[in-house]
Amino acid sequence: MSAQIMDRVRGFDLGKLVDDFRTLDPKDPGLWPLVPKIVILVALLALIIAAGWWFDWKDQIDEYAQKEQQEVKLREEWLGKKRQAVNLDEHRKQLAEIDRQFGALLKQLPNKSEMESLLVDINQAGLGRGLQFELFKPGVEIVKDFYAELPITVKLTGSYHDLGSFAGDVAKMPRIVTLNNVVIDGSGGGSTLKMETIATTFRYLDEEELASQRRAKAAATKPKAK
Repeated sequence: MSAQIMDRVRGFDLGKLVDDFRTLDPKDPGLWPLVPKIVILVALLALIIAAGWWFDWKDQIDEYAQKEQQEVKLREEWLGKKRQAVNLDEHRKQLAEIDRQFGALLKQLPNKSEMESLLVDINQAGLGRGLQFELFKPGVEIVKDFYAELPITVKLTGSYHDLGSFAGDVAKMPRIVTLNNVVIDGSGGGSTLKMETIATTFRYLDEEELASQRRAKAAATKPKAK
């Protein structure tokens, strides 16, 4: 069989094929030789396939690829929502615990009327340890979203042990008070040290202050009339 194929290949006359194409009569395709018919039909088929791909199938293939990507995205979203639904009870428990902890922290913030007594408590904590206050100066409140910070510049003198005990007493207060930028100076000699720090306490804003804050934000975001 292979020998016959090789004989046919050797007997193929390219010049005759070229002559057949030259003598084709476009008005009478029925009389065309077999080989030119096959070549032209194959070429027309390839041209039709290429035109179909370019003018129709290409867009369909691109659209199909986009749909596949969309399907993957939707499947991931569905799996995420399914996991959330499965863990919904656990999320509710966590949210309730967060609300409880937030409420407990909020209770540690004094309101405006309690700030004065808190300042007295900080002062008494130092005096109770035998410390001498050189400066106890509340600063300007810094208002945040739902609370305000009050920095207090504190300068006091005493022994190392008493200063440490004072810091411990402040940390144990039922209200939140932090000591920041602590500087201890022992250049004076002896056992007496000087400590300078910023004691920061916090209070939550009352309803009137929150309402005023909301009005200020609304006024700031309101477009100006031209």
